Amino acid sequence: MPSLDAELADEQAHLERARAELARMREAAESLDASKASDAVSGEVLGWVLARRIASLQDDPETTLFFGRIDTRPRGGPAEDFHIGRRHVTDATGDPLVVDWRAPISTGFYRASSAEPMDVVRRRRFGVHAGRLTAIEDEWLLGDEVSRDGRSALLAAEIERPRTGPMRDIVSTIQPEQDEIVRGDVATTICVQGAPGTGKTAVGLHRAAWLLYSFRQRLDRSGVLVVGPNRAFLDHVGAVLPSLGEVRVAHATMETLVAHAPARAEDPVEVGRLKGDGRLAEVLSRAVWSHVRPASEPLIVPRGVRKWRVPASEVQDVLDELKARDLRYEAARGHLLQRLAHHVLLSMEASGEAPDDRVQDAVARSSAVKRYAASVWPALDPAAVLHSLFSDAAALAAASADILTPEEQRLLVWDRPARTKGAARWSRADLVLLDELSDLLSRTPSLGHVILDEAQDLSPMQLRAVGRRCSTGSATVLGDLAQGTTPWATASWAEAMAHLGKPDHDLVELDRGFRVPGLVIDYAARLLPHISEGLTPPTSVRDNQGRLTVSRVVEGGVGARLAGILAERVDEPGSTGVIAADDHLDRLGAALDERGLAHGRLDVDHGDDADHPVQLVPATVAKGLEFDRVVVVEPAAIAAAEPDERTGLRRLYVVLTRAVSELTVLHSEPLPEALTP
Repeated sequence: MPSLDAELADEQAHLERARAELARMREAAESLDASKASDAVSGEVLGWVLARRIASLQDDPETTLFFGRIDTRPRGGPAEDFHIGRRHVTDATGDPLVVDWRAPISTGFYRASSAEPMDVVRRRRFGVHAGRLTAIEDEWLLGDEVSRDGRSALLAAEIERPRTGPMRDIVSTIQPEQDEIVRGDVATTICVQGAPGTGKTAVGLHRAAWLLYSFRQRLDRSGVLVVGPNRAFLDHVGAVLPSLGEVRVAHATMETLVAHAPARAEDPVEVGRLKGDGRLAEVLSRAVWSHVRPASEPLIVPRGVRKWRVPASEVQDVLDELKARDLRYEAARGHLLQRLAHHVLLSMEASGEAPDDRVQDAVARSSAVKRYAASVWPALDPAAVLHSLFSDAAALAAASADILTPEEQRLLVWDRPARTKGAARWSRADLVLLDELSDLLSRTPSLGHVILDEAQDLSPMQLRAVGRRCSTGSATVLGDLAQGTTPWATASWAEAMAHLGKPDHDLVELDRGFRVPGLVIDYAARLLPHISEGLTPPTSVRDNQGRLTVSRVVEGGVGARLAGILAERVDEPGSTGVIAADDHLDRLGAALDERGLAHGRLDVDHGDDADHPVQLVPATVAKGLEFDRVVVVEPAAIAAAEPDERTGLRRLYVVLTRAVSELTVLHSEPLPEALTP
């Protein structure tokens, strides 16, 4: 057997060869000339394809082209070995030097075990530093040297490696249960209930990358969208897919998804909760269709020297038929013109004339038919409908009879109605209602796949808005019921998925924590009985239990103690997040500035010096973020900032589970009772 040093040298030589071949592939792509296409349109498409191909062949000298290898011995076939990496690399003859982690053959790297080896004899992992291989770790799955332990020091080191800046991919550390989600069929909608640190966000992003690789032609046409809770979160995860070679995925927050107008108002909690209630969908539907008026007069169409008459009863039959069909309001309105024209043609034929399709089209375009159609089926726009509904108590009462109580109706009607729809000050909840109205008028185009993160926080109406974007596609829904921090947070995944329009879905629970260490997750789990009964407590599978410090300081001494902690850690690698109630952040920032301690600040829409290793983070923005070290300041204030106790403790649960290695809790106020042993 060759020595490990010799094998490491051979693997490094393979890496250098793969790098040279990747450069050759890139040069070959750059040499192609899109301008030589047969026409301008083809040239534009070819140029776009080549640009994407060239971008995917970039080499990052700080990383390696592969992170693992599998040696296989299929029954009845030759033994082969495959190096697994982020992209496919071949030599000049087409033989693979590196296999894309998404290729079917790579599945064994993630899922093979001694119990189910999947023809894998040996799984090899590599230690990496500054673009070079530094270590080899072998796990034997077949033969006399089968590894019994199954633990990987290199895997643990990669998970615990210090981090700064945006989230990085987990392609080298995907676990078997995560890989099953990643490689789920494109037609299957998957809902992932994931405890903190189980990697649900990363799994969702890697699923997007796998789907784009495996169903490229289909999803290139229909598109993939990632929906996150805020801009800071999207900035945090935004580098993952490009690092995997996928740059065609759109990103949106709930606000940008439904941005029909700027949000210029804030609703009281009870009003926001009501506007997010699923019952509003039926109220809005009634409001739209109530604009179709009964046909009280016949349709008279002058043509030449004659006038053709369609009785009101026949027109009403047409209106009733169109309303009964599964058509959007505007689509049915478009059909109405042709249906009215058809009845005029029937009258012509009954009188002995022989009109053809051209005559019917001319009648449908005539001013008489257009005016009549507008009188019984007027054109609408979402803002006008919602403005009318919230300005007129009688209109709202008619649309919400037997759906909303009189008290609920009074909550929705504006005290001081805007004079026009253009002057209306819409809230974020109103924008979701405008989106619902827009879909009632004209169908929202569907994407091929939507990744929805932190789904537990969305209201039924928000879930409907996301569901419209994948009505003919599929979705990957990610969340944790215990981390629901909005007044309208969902009570169950069955309820949420029904509002999303995906009642038939696979529900998968992830409860093995890879990011959050044991001491930290056990401390945060004290809150679970108070915030979400019935959920399985998460379990950290890391050997390193992390560090937990809970320190009480004198009143007014938090800023000085925080500065001392940060000063002690200033030379340690990795990131530090200081998380506090939103209204505490300015005061903490001033305390750090006074002591000359540099820091950045993350807010909901952007990051101030987002790559700085020390970040001040509002508690309301912390969800989905991760830091090597976290300092939580005044947990009681974080919980008290929410409208009710359960939501406050859920917010605190989110905040306490952001740490990868170390959690420090600083407080001068007493801790919430739920946190005390």
